[in-house]
Amino acid sequence: MAFVQGALPQRLKIVHGFGAVAFGVKDSGFSFFLLIFYNQVLGMDAGLVSLALACALLVDAVVDPILGNLSDRTYSRWGRRLPWLYAAALPLALAWAVLWDPAVDGTPSFAELLGIAVVVRVLLSACEVPSVSLLPEITADYDERTTLFRYRYLFGWMGGLLMMTLAYTVFMRGPEGLLGTGGYSPFGICGAVLIFVSVVGSALGQHRLVAHLPADRPPPFSIRRAFAEIREAFSERAFLIFAAGALAAYVSQGMTFSITNYLNLFVWQFDQNALTVYPAVLFLSVVLMFFVVGPLHRRLGKPRSAAWSAIVAVVVTLTPYALFLAGFWPTPGSTASTVGFYAFLLVGNTSGIVTMISGSSMIAEIVEAFQERTGRRAEGSFYSGNWFVQKCATGLGIFLTGQIVAFSGLSTDAAQGAVPGDVLTRMILLYGAGTVVLAIVAAYWLARFPITREEHEARIAALDLAARGDIDGGTTGP
Repeated sequence: MAFVQGALPQRLKIVHGFGAVAFGVKDSGFSFFLLIFYNQVLGMDAGLVSLALACALLVDAVVDPILGNLSDRTYSRWGRRLPWLYAAALPLALAWAVLWDPAVDGTPSFAELLGIAVVVRVLLSACEVPSVSLLPEITADYDERTTLFRYRYLFGWMGGLLMMTLAYTVFMRGPEGLLGTGGYSPFGICGAVLIFVSVVGSALGQHRLVAHLPADRPPPFSIRRAFAEIREAFSERAFLIFAAGALAAYVSQGMTFSITNYLNLFVWQFDQNALTVYPAVLFLSVVLMFFVVGPLHRRLGKPRSAAWSAIVAVVVTLTPYALFLAGFWPTPGSTASTVGFYAFLLVGNTSGIVTMISGSSMIAEIVEAFQERTGRRAEGSFYSGNWFVQKCATGLGIFLTGQIVAFSGLSTDAAQGAVPGDVLTRMILLYGAGTVVLAIVAAYWLARFPITREEHEARIAALDLAARGDIDGGTTGP
């Protein structure tokens, strides 16, 4: 039975969502800055950097299901999830700071980048998987789960956009901007502090609600049993359909985020002022999502909301690039160009976030479907499965960006305004073709997610009735 029956307290929504700030800091750093930092600032080949990050994600993706299973099996007076949050927060913060200050002479090696990236990814999973796995335990309500995800996404984006704003306005504001060396180390330290405060603060805020012994003591952990349970969970039909759509959506997101600074600098030729506005536009899109996603879910349901938003996002996002290639776009770097691009970005990013939040919220409904079939809840396994899909896909997206940049012929010392037109054309066409294909695949599968609101509510009622029958049988029987 869920920890909270009925409407969720506002304080709980905020405290639970605050834990996602750590994920936002990580996502902003990895997706927007890490590739350009190690490529253009430290001098590593873009293809090699993207390969290292992809390998780190693949290693982490294999570890994630084990972490999820361990979280499901944790039996302590602080519950199943909180011990992980308290233990992993400080090591994660320290590893994050090291990532942005590699302390090596010259250009880092592939092995050095791979090692620290793996450590950061695994420790983040040890925080994020238990944190998000609390969500279906807190409430079983279809709409309240969407509300909790709205707050997680809001705080996650706030954390990422705060770091992006500080990067553009404080840490990398010098004459060399993102291409300078001095700002990345303090950028990492600031992110480390935010990560620690987010994880520990959210855990403390939920401690009174969730810190108690689980109802059932799980059997001892074993690798064989863990993989058997993971395989059983991942074979759930609804999860497989979700994973097919989410895989395409996450690849597209990883590719879009990691190529953003290249496009902003070399295609749209943003100056420092334009870059400073960029996080504000993204934040406004998150605010719009916060008010749009609830009514969409009530009107269309989660699957159709996810599918239609994926199509709208790719059409709107690619329109400025199509007009640019056709010669109908204002001069890049001009006010008209910047304002026009940001208008399309606002709508496109709002739609993209609706796709992601709808997909993430679907996973909570899979938990009860699996419980109905097997008699066992496996929140950690399913959310680690989502992370498995997301990380493999994001790694592939970042890898594809590295290959796009390398194939386009962009040099490692490219100067803004001096990149040949054929290089930009190749970059845009490769990126555009990839995102169109991925959006179609994502929309097709997400629209076919089999659990509706009515089916979920009927299942919750049946499970609740069965649980009450067990309780009554246990207290009134002979």
